[in-house]
Amino acid sequence: MINTLYPTFRRWSEKGSVWLISDTHFDDVDRSYMGYKISSHEESALIKELCHKNDTLIHLGDVGNPEYLKNVRCYKVLIMGNHDRGPSYYENYFNEIYEGPLFISKKILLSHEPMIGDCYFNIHGHNHDDPRGGVIDNTHLNIVPNIFGYLPLNLKTLIDTGVLKNIPSIHRLAIEKQKELANEKGNT
Repeated sequence: MINTLYPTFRRWSEKGSVWLISDTHFDDVDRSYMGYKISSHEESALIKELCHKNDTLIHLGDVGNPEYLKNVRCYKVLIMGNHDRGPSYYENYFNEIYEGPLFISKKILLSHEPMIGDCYFNIHGHNHDDPRGGVIDNTHLNIVPNIFGYLPLNLKTLIDTGVLKNIPSIHRLAIEKQKELANEKGNT
């Protein structure tokens, strides 16, 4: 179990692993222009190989044809992207659907597009042409398949690397900001 997740999301890891993917663009016309080197069938086979019955798969948007995920036998969560068609289109394929960014812990924000901020670690997709790929400025992880690789990311493994240790608590930052404001008022 991933105890650092907010209680409502811990259930995702109670019996299995939590996997993250983004921007699969299954069967999308522009998939080849984005630099994908494997087919939609090959990518969905890799996902199916890793994600099992008791696991949770979180897709960070731009799914493409959701039929490719139909045979992935796990709990599925979608955080919609800019190419996705709307929640009703995906309701037969995903157990939970979110239309915007989602904080799943005090320090982890899941989104389709990168979000600006330094008090959380943002796992996202969307930027297919970012030459840096992977971890960007220690607060962002871009997991688009054509840059990051075509395998889903294991959330617990990522957390265990210590990637969150340098992310300040938003609560601590708010307290420090209040102290600064109080000091400024006291000095005027």
